Amino acid sequence: MRLTSHTLRSRAILVLVAVWLALLSPMVWAAHGYALWGDLKYPAGFTHFDYVNPAAPKGGELRLVSNLRVSTFDKYNPFTLRGSAPAYLSNLMFDTLLVGALDETGAGYGLLAEDVNAAADGLSVTFRLRSSARFHNGDPVLAADVKHSFDTLMGPHTSPAFKTILEDVAGLDVLDERTVRYRFKKTNRELTLTVGGLPVFSRAWGNAIDPKTGQRKTFDQVVMDPPIGSGPYKIGSVRFGKDITYVRDPDYWARDLPVRRGSANFDRILVKIYKDNTARLEALKAGEFDLMRFFSAGDWARRVNGKRFDSGELVKAEFKHRLPTGFQSYVLNTRRASLQDLRVREALGLAMDYEWMNRQMFYNAYQRVQGLFGNTDCSPTGTPGPEELALMTPWREQLPPAALGPMLVPPRTDGDSSLRANLRRAQALLREAGWTVQGGRLRNAQGEAMVLEYLDSNETGARVVTPWARNLEKLGIELRFRPVDFALYQQRLRTFDFDIISIAYGGTHNPGAEYADLFGSQAAQTEDSGNFAGVASPAVDALIARMSNAPSKPDFLAACRALDRVISHSHYLVPQWSATTHRMVYNGWRLAQPAEMPPYAAGETWAIDTWWSKP
Repeated sequence: MRLTSHTLRSRAILVLVAVWLALLSPMVWAAHGYALWGDLKYPAGFTHFDYVNPAAPKGGELRLVSNLRVSTFDKYNPFTLRGSAPAYLSNLMFDTLLVGALDETGAGYGLLAEDVNAAADGLSVTFRLRSSARFHNGDPVLAADVKHSFDTLMGPHTSPAFKTILEDVAGLDVLDERTVRYRFKKTNRELTLTVGGLPVFSRAWGNAIDPKTGQRKTFDQVVMDPPIGSGPYKIGSVRFGKDITYVRDPDYWARDLPVRRGSANFDRILVKIYKDNTARLEALKAGEFDLMRFFSAGDWARRVNGKRFDSGELVKAEFKHRLPTGFQSYVLNTRRASLQDLRVREALGLAMDYEWMNRQMFYNAYQRVQGLFGNTDCSPTGTPGPEELALMTPWREQLPPAALGPMLVPPRTDGDSSLRANLRRAQALLREAGWTVQGGRLRNAQGEAMVLEYLDSNETGARVVTPWARNLEKLGIELRFRPVDFALYQQRLRTFDFDIISIAYGGTHNPGAEYADLFGSQAAQTEDSGNFAGVASPAVDALIARMSNAPSKPDFLAACRALDRVISHSHYLVPQWSATTHRMVYNGWRLAQPAEMPPYAAGETWAIDTWWSKP
């Protein structure tokens, strides 16, 4: 099963910003960085991150395969709504004010910004830019460029995820040529991180006069103009539908900064494009590229083999990490009438036999997702503590009663539990909700049969959803599998035109304002938001706000644990599975790597950033 299935391009923009939220924080100020609840690992004057090889040679080529669910790309602008940008473009081409380390959480260090000063009242933050910072065209990175980037991302032609995350940012002031100050509408522990993690691009990008209209382009018309960023790579040769090459900028302005030393070691990064997973796998085994991350347990167990593995040219390796598990799930769209009753949603989850699937289909490679914040301090256990109850009790009438009791544990079918018992419980819940079996079909009081559609952009998804559909059939429920092309899939998700989908939600150690896009009431009514389940609850809104504004770590933990309890017991999501390792195949003859992978790194990102080419 593909672990990262169905992560949309517009959601990827949100995830990019959320990654910075997980790595940065405004609670402790120092000129060179921030720490969330305590001291920074790296003091002022540090020379490099511990997990890099500062003497890694520059040169060579890294050959990758596109990680996108589309066969090609049709734009270079990763921030607009329509179309698809090339894989890895955002990370390689755009620097940010702050950058996180991969061996600690809740910390960040200055990249474009050489000095960061958060106001004591928490209502503003000031960044002073490095005088050495340069865009790819040689222009200096100035305060006006930071303001242009912010204003553009908040404009009408970008993903609404930016507006949701930046809702409490009052504005940006240019204080002088290299100093900016962000103003906030209210104290929020994350806002400094949010703005510090925004991509910065040049005012000159797409600013030319259109000869046809005599007007400057709007941002959504900046499509194939090569981005003018300040990151370590620029776009090189391109063969549409086949590959794109990123070329290292030998004059990259930040190459000797402590936060960049030992990274961006390849002269060229070639990203090849294949239309399906089988073609990608066969190309890897034929030696056509150097690195591939695997999400399919079946492929990893049965098809990663061949003569290049036997010779040692290709190496099959699992890298242990300490990343949050995330909450990959089937998402139930409560905008649909048949899915509005909590009891119906709980019954659907009871029909999923995860233990059988893990044994028979996944080679026991996965663990069941446990709530929103698995493998982090935010994950709740047992019954709520007094701090959690204090947050939930005022909303008691709007919450599922079970949320005030023990934390939800996904139903099991092993040990003392069984699928038969779970289905009996599901039948009882459906009866309580007014659904009965008539003529072998589950029907409501109006005689309407329960027919649900699972929407997917890949026909291979049928293999995994079929066991669940068979069990639902025993309850009289018909679950139809509907594969569509990726463009239509995006459109239907953008307008929430689906019953059930599968989404791989990324995890974080430091959740905050970005969860308003996933579960906030305003996002539920906003097209192209991340609130696919349609959650519209004042109680959830209040818990997200409390989580974002918590003045101390105990307050923060109480809020995120309470939120997890409420979402889990509301059964908006049917939890799927996660892995605690990155499964990767790499070319051992061509690539070298640091001694250990940092604990909070994504596999291929770590390789792109810190590996190097052997002579």
